[in-house]
Amino acid sequence: MACRVSNINYLRAYPPSTPRFSPKCHHQNPNSPPPLLNNYFFPLPPSTLKPHLPKKMMSCSSALRRSFVTVKSHMATTEETSISEDRMLVFVPPHPLIKHWVSVLRNEQTPSPIFRNAMAEIGRLLMYEASRDWLPMVTGEIQSPMGVASVEFIDPREPVAVIPILRAGLALAEHASSILPATKTYHLGISRDEETLQPTIYLNKLPDTFPEGSRVFVVDPMLATGGTIVASLQLIKERGVENQQIKVISAVAAPPALQKLSEKFPGLHVYTGIIDPTVNDKGFIIPGLGDAGDRSFGT
Repeated sequence: MACRVSNINYLRAYPPSTPRFSPKCHHQNPNSPPPLLNNYFFPLPPSTLKPHLPKKMMSCSSALRRSFVTVKSHMATTEETSISEDRMLVFVPPHPLIKHWVSVLRNEQTPSPIFRNAMAEIGRLLMYEASRDWLPMVTGEIQSPMGVASVEFIDPREPVAVIPILRAGLALAEHASSILPATKTYHLGISRDEETLQPTIYLNKLPDTFPEGSRVFVVDPMLATGGTIVASLQLIKERGVENQQIKVISAVAAPPALQKLSEKFPGLHVYTGIIDPTVNDKGFIIPGLGDAGDRSFGT
């Protein structure tokens, strides 16, 4: 059994009670559960989504599972669930705090100081998830009050490069130094033409070349049409950073941007608070949260 879907990989850990979605397709046996039943699956375009929540699945164990979904441009089968380095991966952590702060951001009545704080908290949580099994470690022994202990520290000689996309990226990256022991921050200012939706670079504080093996967080709150994030990643790659060394941190993402990233940057990892279904003709994510820069700074 197979369905034609688009070439983006989405990963999500979720409790079995979470509603699942699968691509719209026909099954040979209508009484059997659909393939990829245990995966949280977002194919493109969003209009092809339809919910599946079989009653038999409601009795599953309450333990969290991590599901891996491979979404490819050709005929995908249930066996094709291995994760490959040549495909972009999108992570949507199911943490309840992330859901809470996304809800605060969505509310049009949220004042700027609280909006900016919510953005900072989501950034902290997403960077925490993104840095798992990714940071360089050093080992050794130290003397504790009660004896000698074997220890592991994050290697301070290899700081993570944090690149916020101005303006709103400043709010999302605000707590980076509170969770990462060693960081360097490089600012990128990119504006979007409201008519053409094309990006214009007005500030570039990137180094001429990044050190070999650098780990880079690119922090952009809204992945809508994809123009800004694509322009940012191209600048970073020109300075010697491979796709697998980059992780994108975003509060809200939409299919047009994810599709562009998947096509242009295989091996990239994207961490986002939520994936919304569409973008309007003015380039805003729907339902989204409005202009993240205006709402963060009140201007």
